Amino acid sequence: MALERYGFPVDTAVDGLDGLERFRARRPDILLLDVMLPLLDGVGLCRRIREESQLPILMMSARTEPIDVISGLEAGADDYITKPFESAVLVARIRTVLRRTRAVAEPAATGPAAVEPEPSRAVRVIDGLELDTEAMEVRVAGRQVPLTPTELRLLLEFTAAPGVVLERQTLLERVWDYSWDADSRVVDVHVQRLRAKIGAGRIETIRGFGYKLRRSG
Repeated sequence: MALERYGFPVDTAVDGLDGLERFRARRPDILLLDVMLPLLDGVGLCRRIREESQLPILMMSARTEPIDVISGLEAGADDYITKPFESAVLVARIRTVLRRTRAVAEPAATGPAAVEPEPSRAVRVIDGLELDTEAMEVRVAGRQVPLTPTELRLLLEFTAAPGVVLERQTLLERVWDYSWDADSRVVDVHVQRLRAKIGAGRIETIRGFGYKLRRSG
């Protein structure tokens, strides 16, 4: 009801299995999952959906223990919000997730520059890792690797400054659009997920500071 007042068309599911069926039938723009769902909980549902789609997922829960937060993020959620929260805060978080998802999906250029021949594409290549910043495609050793929009945004930041340490707060601001002191665990878990896809040794942890992408060679 709160989301509809803000102009969002909303479809609801009574349990996790119903949610999975509705996702497959309707392909929404974003999923808002509660952790505590009957039949199939939100974490399990998130994992099932991630096997089929990279669409944005925001999880909500009354649980604030680190293991609960991390479980949701490791399952593939792009972000989480803990109860209780104001409806305006929820709407702001949804809009933020949608905004950064669309920023990744939209072409980097329009007009004549957007139809230049293939060799002119802006491809960042670092030690067998290739990131096409126009097609938003990632390859490791020639094999295409599917990333979520949030993981792509994170990789864009790392490949733009290989060898440079990026602090967690900097990544929160650039990738998640958080200007306040948000929970840095969301960064840590997404870096962990990104490592699993592109190679664990590519992103180095700098204790007490943040992370950096190792230079080739």
